[in-house]
Amino acid sequence: MDKKIRLGIIGIGNMGSGHAKRVVNGECPDFDLVAVADVNPARLDWAKKDLGADVACFSDAIAMLDSGLIEACLVATPHYDHPRYAIECMERGIHVMVEKPAGVFTKQVREMNAVADKHPEVVFGLMFNQRTNCVYRKMRELVQSGKYGRIRRTNWIITDWYRTQAYYDSGAWRATWSGEGGGVLLNQCPHQLDLWQWICGMPVKVQSHLHYGMWHDIEVEDDVTTYVEYANGATGVFVTTTGDAHGTNRFEIQMDRAKLLVEHDKLYLEEYSVSEPEWTATCKEGFASMPSTFTQVETDGLNPQHTGVINAWGGAILRGEPLVADGREGINGLTLSNAMHLSSFTDAAVTLPIDEELYYRELSKRIATSRRKEAGASVVADLSNTFSGTK
Repeated sequence: MDKKIRLGIIGIGNMGSGHAKRVVNGECPDFDLVAVADVNPARLDWAKKDLGADVACFSDAIAMLDSGLIEACLVATPHYDHPRYAIECMERGIHVMVEKPAGVFTKQVREMNAVADKHPEVVFGLMFNQRTNCVYRKMRELVQSGKYGRIRRTNWIITDWYRTQAYYDSGAWRATWSGEGGGVLLNQCPHQLDLWQWICGMPVKVQSHLHYGMWHDIEVEDDVTTYVEYANGATGVFVTTTGDAHGTNRFEIQMDRAKLLVEHDKLYLEEYSVSEPEWTATCKEGFASMPSTFTQVETDGLNPQHTGVINAWGGAILRGEPLVADGREGINGLTLSNAMHLSSFTDAAVTLPIDEELYYRELSKRIATSRRKEAGASVVADLSNTFSGTK
């Protein structure tokens, strides 16, 4: 019989319960779910009922980590606790997969990454499931091939994150500085921020306009418009919100010899007959349109999402196979998020690397005055059909 990895999960709310069901249902054959931990007694009652009597339930995560029952752990807690529990796992030699985002502030995540470097025996992954999507994998391959020259402009409008007030009222920690550490940038957009830098690289300058509680009764951002500059002179714009009832998800990259576009789960390529610098230097007509061909790009069609990330993690633990995303890479998208917040906090452009101490001080001011909501019964939603596409 093939060896199975004894898995524990910290946090069995929206995301953790979905991961638990994937393992129990046999979608992740390298893993055997043996334990879960949650501070909410109602969630432990759910686990006992829905995950089987063989799964041990703990009200304290550290007790689970010290139980000797598990050799790998998936961390699916609220954001502030991601680095804390990842470090606890690493220091015990327990392999760890962390839900997005890597944390709330880069100073905290940098400490987590330093501990990871001290424990090379631990396989450390991050739940960037959108990296498994065939359209983004192919987009990255084309951009990095060098065939189409330099990036000139990037634009991503990702406004189909619509949330009602009921969503924000479903947990006392949601959409508060003290409980979540941010809004749409920390909750919904870590995937897009990761993909943006994974495909295009990191910018060097960020200027952002954030609106806090613009569309909902919350204290954190629910509307964002950001402008960035890259080292090669390229520019980019990132727009997101949870307030558009019927939003858009359109990612466009303009290059010297092509334009790439992802929309409606499809990747399109407009390939130019020559590079734009050559065309503008040699064309004798002031309004001439460069000849091009527009096609839908064929991909491998694979998009395994969370299951793919977990199965790659299992392969890395047992067989040395590659992860979808090494956990240390989580700091990149979070750097973009922190830079956007810091630009808004200071009403100024921010250069990368950011001033981590300044960001932490500004965040701490907001935590100190955070109006944490009254703790009521938490609501756990069924998310099984919400992550299959590019959203």
